[in-house]
Amino acid sequence: MEEKPLRGIRVLDLTNVLAGPYCSYQLMLFGAEVLKVEVPGSGDLARHLGPDEELNHAGLGASFLAQNAGKKSIELDLKDAAQRAVFEDLVRGADVLLENFRAGVLDRLGFGWERLRVLNPALVYCAISGFGQTGPMSQAPAYDQIIQGLSGMMSITGTEDTAPLRVGFPVCDTVGGLMAALSISSALVGRERTGEGCFLDLSMLEASISAMGWAVSHYVISGVRPAPMGQQNVTAAPSGTFETADGLLNIAANRQAQFEKLCGLLDRNDLVVDARFADREARKHNRDALNAELTEELRKRTAEEWEQVLPAIGVPAARILSVPQAVESEQLAHRGFFTEVPFPGPDGHGDGRVVRASGNGVLIDGEPLRPSAPPPVLGEHNAEQQEFVARWREPVTAAEDDR
Repeated sequence: MEEKPLRGIRVLDLTNVLAGPYCSYQLMLFGAEVLKVEVPGSGDLARHLGPDEELNHAGLGASFLAQNAGKKSIELDLKDAAQRAVFEDLVRGADVLLENFRAGVLDRLGFGWERLRVLNPALVYCAISGFGQTGPMSQAPAYDQIIQGLSGMMSITGTEDTAPLRVGFPVCDTVGGLMAALSISSALVGRERTGEGCFLDLSMLEASISAMGWAVSHYVISGVRPAPMGQQNVTAAPSGTFETADGLLNIAANRQAQFEKLCGLLDRNDLVVDARFADREARKHNRDALNAELTEELRKRTAEEWEQVLPAIGVPAARILSVPQAVESEQLAHRGFFTEVPFPGPDGHGDGRVVRASGNGVLIDGEPLRPSAPPPVLGEHNAEQQEFVARWREPVTAAEDDR
């Protein structure tokens, strides 16, 4: 691609751990220049999180490396007068300010929205917090698992015997980061029309409930209380996880034609004319009986064999993979999902090691979005503070590097 969509957008990133850094990582992939403003001496907490203790002690924890490639890092103490002045100058030249402090923290530091909009009327300020900046829970601390529990998400994860269960990755942080990136991008488009910035108050709880989709809408619209269904799909049958000769297989025969093709391949056309399974609603009411009939046939072949033959006739089906299997799949390799960047180090090479940085699943004109640089060591760009201040006050020119 000749030019990424957010080229020339400058982002001041004060965020920590996941929701905020995931958001700014998306903005970076789309071409924005992201400058992390970190607490002197310690930086982003994620620098110290991950399974490798040596990396954690070095301030390069795996949790940090995963979300911060392509960004730059300076250390600023916002309680120090001289460093506050540098921050103010950066705000004047920024397009976006992103933070995920508890509600009101930045305001108490003297940089609430009223102050920020005076410094830069065109600034898009996005504050990510667990519950939003207002309301009775606005000051409550929040982590991903807290939001999972309060959103109702855990109550419908697992089976009747095992629920409530935590989703196996920090889904609420991720959803919050994605919604923030969408909100910021939308605000930047709006700014093109009005010339004015805005304040985006993002609640992870609300974003997560929004992302739960049908689980919420079935209740608020139809009054149907959602329940944990384990590996089955509430909207259709047969749709869920089934046993095969050697492992588990997901099948989503959600449409009548798919159900009929599945039965035909299994040589069980009798199921199609069985009154218990004649249409979608009947199959949902008799799910257990139908699944038992199908499992008897599916156990005759391996999951990999079914994965080959079922999609070939238009029935969605696939094995359940481990994370290592998933990330090493041919499909991801074909799409260029991962990019190897040098491991961060003082010399910029990191002793020949590399970091596998993920994309985001978007190709622009056939090219995947990739970071162009490794994650920064803490304060790696401290010496360039004044250069940032001077450059960010000038318009982006065609000759400027794609950042």
